[in-house]
Amino acid sequence: MRFAIFAALAALAAPTAAEAQSGEHAELRTIAAEVSQQRLHATIDRLVSFGTRHTLSDTRSNRRGIGAARRWVESEFRSIGAACGGCLEIATPSDTVTGNRVPNPTEIVDVLAIQRGSSDPDRVIIISGHLDSRVTDVMNARSDAPGANDDGSGTAAVIEAARVLSQHRFGATLVYAALSGEEQGLYGGAVLARFARERGWRVEAVLNNDIIGNTQGQSGVADNTHVRVFAEGTRATETPEEANRRRYNGGEVDSPSRNLARFIDRIADQYLTNLDVVMVYRTDRFSRGGDQVRMLEAGYPSVRVTEAQENYTRQHQDLRTEGGVRYGDTIEGVDFPYLAQVTRLNIVSMAALASAPPPPSGVEIEGAVSANTNVRWQPVDGAAGYRVWWRSTTDPQWRFSRWAGEAREITLENVVIDDWFFGVSAVSAEGYESPIVYPGAAGAFFAPAP
Repeated sequence: MRFAIFAALAALAAPTAAEAQSGEHAELRTIAAEVSQQRLHATIDRLVSFGTRHTLSDTRSNRRGIGAARRWVESEFRSIGAACGGCLEIATPSDTVTGNRVPNPTEIVDVLAIQRGSSDPDRVIIISGHLDSRVTDVMNARSDAPGANDDGSGTAAVIEAARVLSQHRFGATLVYAALSGEEQGLYGGAVLARFARERGWRVEAVLNNDIIGNTQGQSGVADNTHVRVFAEGTRATETPEEANRRRYNGGEVDSPSRNLARFIDRIADQYLTNLDVVMVYRTDRFSRGGDQVRMLEAGYPSVRVTEAQENYTRQHQDLRTEGGVRYGDTIEGVDFPYLAQVTRLNIVSMAALASAPPPPSGVEIEGAVSANTNVRWQPVDGAAGYRVWWRSTTDPQWRFSRWAGEAREITLENVVIDDWFFGVSAVSAEGYESPIVYPGAAGAFFAPAP
């Protein structure tokens, strides 16, 4: 009997000619091929050369400290912008902060390059990494802190994304963000969130890259074929009323960040060789955090991209050798072919997101005490059609779909609402597909500002 039900669902989900448009995109393969391992190496080598990039380090020197590093990143963005005919707007939003790890008022400066979209410029896709580094004592701003992997690797991915994607044009706006103050309290993420809010950006996705270049784990396990994508379960901005509805009807595993992670996982499966996404159902590593947390607190769908195997002898460590073990975050600990693959994953995901229509809004379902489920949504600009998805409540990935064309609602006959989770994606005329949106406030990508 169970087999018969699944056979019927498979027939219902059979792709039509229109649905089949959203298949392979040659442009995405072209973009992936443009990533340069050599440029990633050169970027990290230059970042390491500043000695330390500690948030509390020298800001006046042109050779050492966080000030020299951020000015160099800004110069790189300007060079990239010149190469694309001025397609990048450079911004350096800042804030002066004090806190537990910032005892004296200190200016936190982010360096952003903004590539305006051609048709939907207020819809924004962000890639970020943090520029600052540290050693064992989080307050030590004097000792060398190379920060090759944490987070020179993420910053290098951001700069390489700007170089590659600035040579292409997209409907949505792309933002390349080198953040400061992460190690002292996620201040750079807070500065970016405020800047996005002040500009009225509709942030669809934030890909925060933090520690993405190591493949040799402290356990001795080596893994250059997996990358972790961390995504929050329920929205950080959820209200008590929304939480009550979600607890009753579901949505704990379908925040927009989770469905963004599923989108990235599908990109890896389709466009990358020997790199698989491991989705982790957490906001970040256990009891640890990154700049994506501040973006989530502002209501923006965000994920953290991190290597599969971490080596803690290379993180937050003074440079030294003890017991035959070399400690410190030096460039020797970066696997550049692997870093290039993770960078490709980011770049292709951003290109696919920015080429697709925005995720649908107003997704709702109904069908209590009925053999059928009705799904409806609001139309979005740039969509040639919509696809309705469903999966078992215990499935990690969306499993079945039905092409709805230009309709704004559809009835799934003999699909009982009690047994499945549902979602809707928007598809462009070229076949680019948005992330899937779970119904109601739990899954909304563009939720009201908190």
